[in-house]
Amino acid sequence: MSETFSDDLIASLPVLRRFALSLCKRGDLADDLVQITAERAFKSRDSYDPATRLDAWLFRILRNAWIDMTRRQKTQGSQIDVVDNPELISIDGRDVVESKISLNQTEEALTNLPDDQRAVLLLVCVEGLSYAEAADTLDVPKGTIMSRLARGRVALAKQLGIKS
Repeated sequence: MSETFSDDLIASLPVLRRFALSLCKRGDLADDLVQITAERAFKSRDSYDPATRLDAWLFRILRNAWIDMTRRQKTQGSQIDVVDNPELISIDGRDVVESKISLNQTEEALTNLPDDQRAVLLLVCVEGLSYAEAADTLDVPKGTIMSRLARGRVALAKQLGIKS
């Protein structure tokens, strides 16, 4: 199955790229989506049922990757390329020190959280996993992820003296 699967996946790349372009309208993002799709497909090729159409399975993987990517972009905020705007590059020593202090306080507060809340906060907020991905990773229901995340955020804010 491995050689056939690989050959079929390679043959599907142009179709996947067209579908990715139709979703994101940018060549660089489409290439990223196709790469993510290929990686995920290879990783989970044992779960692929040869009785079904490979392209449909790959399209679903690509669509889910697109959804994940757009969700992450919404939470990241706007991004500015400093190469195009070199005047934006500046270092304020005071901000750097305050940021490091804040980061150290946050890391310390994280270590005081229960393991289950800390794991969810790190997976969702730091690693950028979706609730479903975190649920799969921790082998718990998605609702459990959402409640642990909510409790963890409240506990973390309380430890850091942030009013919520």
